[in-house]
Amino acid sequence: MRALQLFGDRDTRLVDVPEPPPPSPGEVRLRMRAVGLNHIDVWGWRGMAFAKRKLPLTVGAEAVGEVVALGEGVTGWRPGQLAVPYGALTCGHCRACREGRDNLCENVAGVKGFHLDGFAQELVNQDARLLVPVPDGVPVEHAACAAITFSTVEHMLFDNAKLEPGETILVQAAGSGIGTVAVKLAKAMGCTVIATAGSDEKCEQARALGADHVVNYTTDRFESVARRVTKKRGVDVVFEHVGASTWAGSLLSLRMGGRLVTCGSTSGVSAETNLMMVFQRQLKIFGSFGATMRNVADGLGKMAAGITPVLDTVAPLDGFSEALARLETRRVFGKIVVTL
Repeated sequence: MRALQLFGDRDTRLVDVPEPPPPSPGEVRLRMRAVGLNHIDVWGWRGMAFAKRKLPLTVGAEAVGEVVALGEGVTGWRPGQLAVPYGALTCGHCRACREGRDNLCENVAGVKGFHLDGFAQELVNQDARLLVPVPDGVPVEHAACAAITFSTVEHMLFDNAKLEPGETILVQAAGSGIGTVAVKLAKAMGCTVIATAGSDEKCEQARALGADHVVNYTTDRFESVARRVTKKRGVDVVFEHVGASTWAGSLLSLRMGGRLVTCGSTSGVSAETNLMMVFQRQLKIFGSFGATMRNVADGLGKMAAGITPVLDTVAPLDGFSEALARLETRRVFGKIVVTL
């Protein structure tokens, strides 16, 4: 079967590998249909693995597949059904796993496509407990954006920041995969959205998604716009994933008691923080990493209800490296999906 493997820094190759053995008890065999690209793929491609890994490594951390075979004892699944695999290899036994807080597993063995062989291959055997069913009517290109993109935003906005209808939210880098989803989910629940982007073109695209106010952060101070739009009160929530270059402004944009939730640091991992402002204004800062399987299911449910991901490009599997290079330079608006 075909598999897309990483052999070294920026060196991915489409190769022939043996098919996996028949699914073991408790496993489901998937014929992979599509893979969504994310910054975690760029990190791995650039050699930024934060744990030991063995090369060559099959890439792809976010995907959707079609059930083709069931291992002994598996119930609730049928051949032909679409399923989204959860990318973290969790233990299923620790307290966090038992409580449904999958992304806090105490014994996680790694993330597929980054530490372990991922989903950019034609056939994959996956534990049935680590699969989420795709609702009828959701296209594979959309479902390929559920395991990381939609679920990350679900976890950030609703589990952590606890965004409420009618609030005002500042969405940083609204042209990214998660940024576009954040704009759409916030608007769907009746929030006022201030969106930032790095070009006038992306600002107009964010406005077309429903953003009420847009800011080109390369030419304007988004914190000034946030204060003006809210009549100097400040926003209720900041959706942050850019890092050092926007951190101080994001904090300045918040109202008294406002909430900042962050899941990324693409512009740098270290930033100065005015601690006096944090405690005097009683700001709340939430770190958010990954998501739970419930978040994946909730995201798929919203797709089925009509809140769909923004697709920048749908490419064939052999265009994976070119797509990663494009994602790295941020020449995208929304998601890149590759199909098998």
